[in-house]
Amino acid sequence: MIASLSGRVAHIDENGLTLEISGVGLRVSVPLPLLQETQVGQSLFVHTHMVVRENELSLYGFPSLEARQLFTLLLSVDRVGPRLALAILSKLSPGALRSAVLGGDSSLIAKVPGVGAKTAQKILLQLADKVQPGEGDAIAWERQTSDSDLLAALTGLGYSVVEAQTALQSLPEDAPDDLEEKLKLALRYFGR
Repeated sequence: MIASLSGRVAHIDENGLTLEISGVGLRVSVPLPLLQETQVGQSLFVHTHMVVRENELSLYGFPSLEARQLFTLLLSVDRVGPRLALAILSKLSPGALRSAVLGGDSSLIAKVPGVGAKTAQKILLQLADKVQPGEGDAIAWERQTSDSDLLAALTGLGYSVVEAQTALQSLPEDAPDDLEEKLKLALRYFGR
């Protein structure tokens, strides 16, 4: 596995760049913000993730370990491939993505081209237990942990992720922290 690369930027196009390392040019797809701040001829270090498929080897590069870890987590979500994961990290910084997941904000993720409402909900649901809070995210993390338990309970009762998220959003701001009480309020939403 190629974990990182360091070399001179030999070429840049709209989809990535070519890093020249000891006379060998390696094609690396990178998030748009990194692509925009990079210039031909400059030295560049990236943390990489290699994707191996039947007919293709692809390298994806990131400016930080956090970005690479989030990319790997996004790949674990059903129907999120490397191109969509890269598109998400091109539009959302690692901190913004982490905050959206911890805060249950699917609308922010759904703004990324190619990500619909259902995919955004899947990302939230499948990454809720995997994304750890950064500095200042403790309150959002506690709320998200509680909300993910409620979402799991509702989907376990047969409601879709979208229905469960809608019921969750209908809860009043002063709803009790107790999971059982929140579940009762959410079920009342469906009883209307």
